[in-house]
Amino acid sequence: MKRLGLITVLGVLGAAVLATWGIAATVGGSGTAGPAATPKPVKFPALPADVKSRNRWVIGVKCDFPPFGFIDVQGRNAGYDVEVARQFTQFAFGKANRLTLVCVTTPSRIPTLQSKRVDMIISTLTWTKARTEVIDFSVPYYSATGRLLVKKDSSVASTRDLKDKTVISTRGALYGPWTKLCLPGSKLLEVDTPSSALLAVKDGRADTFMFDDAFLLGAVTTDRDLKILKDKFLAIPWGIGIRKGDTVTKKWVDFALRRMQARDLFLPILRKNAPKSLVDDFAGNVPRPGKAFRYPEDRDAATDCTVS
Repeated sequence: MKRLGLITVLGVLGAAVLATWGIAATVGGSGTAGPAATPKPVKFPALPADVKSRNRWVIGVKCDFPPFGFIDVQGRNAGYDVEVARQFTQFAFGKANRLTLVCVTTPSRIPTLQSKRVDMIISTLTWTKARTEVIDFSVPYYSATGRLLVKKDSSVASTRDLKDKTVISTRGALYGPWTKLCLPGSKLLEVDTPSSALLAVKDGRADTFMFDDAFLLGAVTTDRDLKILKDKFLAIPWGIGIRKGDTVTKKWVDFALRRMQARDLFLPILRKNAPKSLVDDFAGNVPRPGKAFRYPEDRDAATDCTVS
């Protein structure tokens, strides 16, 4: 899996992503340039009635998962997922600030969605068959894989070394059930936040942190005492979480994501939130024109113990 680093020194992030909506047209026949043409507005599906009436999206995002969702040095929400939320708001209302962001954690995000505190969750949410029984997913908007993080002097070199070792992850993530199923000789420890898991590895309470590569690769760029192992597993795309049966929101969100893909807007968002040296490595993780991702609907990927 390609690598993405954690941004530790953060500048002020803009409220809107980089996007261009039209170019000057030329008049055929005479070969001379005509006046600049006004781009034809794209007709989106209808907004949900309550969203339209309040003139605002309310979206759950991570606040502890840089560079996808975090609080920057000025106390503002920032990150890849946050920029997707702002682009949605730009599409819906013509202004990126018609948006209320609600901090969610891995274990709280689905309950927050189900309780109607938010309209959707854009929160590093990996697709699983089990989750589709309680919520709906948008089309994929990012591709990630699971990896293991250890201290540099660790004796753990791969998943084969985890018998009697303590594996830590976050509650509500798919890594806990996967560890129980695929690493039966190991011990599972679950905490509420990725930062707590990192601390547990550093102070010796856990032998390894199992999590999304996007977060782990960020951690090792700022802490030279940590390293990521080569094993990869659970390569499953992320989707936006939508309440079960909310077809109006799903139709709008899917249209917006496909529009962003067609306009190649995900790559500028990635560039805005990733170190320059790693953007090329992770460009393949975002949808691009002509390149979309698929959920493994033909199999239960969460129970696939394959390690590459």
